[in-house]
Amino acid sequence: MRRLPALVRTSLAALLLGGAAASVQAGNQQYEPLAASVQAALHAAVADQAPLDPSFQRSPERARWLAEMSQRLAKRIPDETARSELLRAVHYEATRAGLDPQLVLGLIQVESGFKKYALSPVGARGYMQVMPFWARLIGNQETNLFHMRTNLRFGCTILRHYLDIEKGDLFRALGRYNGSLGKAEYPNMVRAAWERNWGYPPLRLASNP
Repeated sequence: MRRLPALVRTSLAALLLGGAAASVQAGNQQYEPLAASVQAALHAAVADQAPLDPSFQRSPERARWLAEMSQRLAKRIPDETARSELLRAVHYEATRAGLDPQLVLGLIQVESGFKKYALSPVGARGYMQVMPFWARLIGNQETNLFHMRTNLRFGCTILRHYLDIEKGDLFRALGRYNGSLGKAEYPNMVRAAWERNWGYPPLRLASNP
């Protein structure tokens, strides 16, 4: 899978709390003070608005993936064009962040039920239920967390960030994403959604230059 640039990934893993004030609860995800280098790396990760990978048009394997996922998602998103757009974006953003697209689909199912404008009682927004403090920390004043690609970019970057902090431990990373670190309910829900509804043989993707 294509990963974030090495410099960005290294910086993401370098979360420093060093003497800062204790974390405070901010809805589902927790606000944690970030070292300036980490904040800059996360900002760079979400700011890169490269066009979507066009390879679905030339890769039979990716086309099969898209057709299969579209069929599974049809009851939740009846409009075929909207489904295709979302699935292409999920695949691109997940792969870019070094995540399994199927995992991200499971997380979206649990977080928002695939509702683009989902808004939680504590203010988490969009498909991946990103808390607004992330827009202030690593976005800019024009960041719209209801915009599809922006929401997916932030959500995948945040989950990758938590995976790096937890040295690849998905259970703990999902707990951080939900603000329930150490509790099994949320990670188990995401894994169940992933395995029951979105399981798929891993794609053999060519490495991007």
